[in-house]
Amino acid sequence: MNRLEVRVASTHDDIQRVFALRAAVYMSEQFCPYDEEFDGNDYSATHLLGFVDGEPAAILRMRYFASFVKFERLAVLPRFRRTLIAQEVVEAAIEICRRKGFTSLYAHAQKRLVKFWSRFGFEPLYKNTKLVFSDHEYVEIGAELIAHRDPITRLSDPYVIIRPEGRWDEPGILDRSAARPATNPH
Repeated sequence: MNRLEVRVASTHDDIQRVFALRAAVYMSEQFCPYDEEFDGNDYSATHLLGFVDGEPAAILRMRYFASFVKFERLAVLPRFRRTLIAQEVVEAAIEICRRKGFTSLYAHAQKRLVKFWSRFGFEPLYKNTKLVFSDHEYVEIGAELIAHRDPITRLSDPYVIIRPEGRWDEPGILDRSAARPATNPH
């Protein structure tokens, strides 16, 4: 049985893994041009990084809008496609969105992958918009989520709100900092 792990890419090394994995799948395997794959949205997004037995295997990018989250760039290296890492990454992404209070998801899926996304509640949005980019035909899909029982809001504990993305239930560095008395009142 493979050991699967999913985490938010939160270090320079993690982001380099994300970029390398995406380049391997989209640029090398699917011949996507560099400027189309690295489209200027990477530094305004959350990236999830999936590991199989400690090896980087899958990624997913999420961007947040007013009332929905857009899932993008799900990629799995070929040698890990027979594992459950894609499912683990998508489920982790959904849980992060729910915890942040989102209940609506949106994505563009290659036509051949609509069935995969349907496992997570995504359905085609029939807006009659033809989507073709990077030499693939895409379908707009969306999903509605059940609200989280404890979403993070402005009324949440302020230390929860400032903790690292996706690790809201673990005390962070600023929790420990709060144990020191304030010595700089200015």
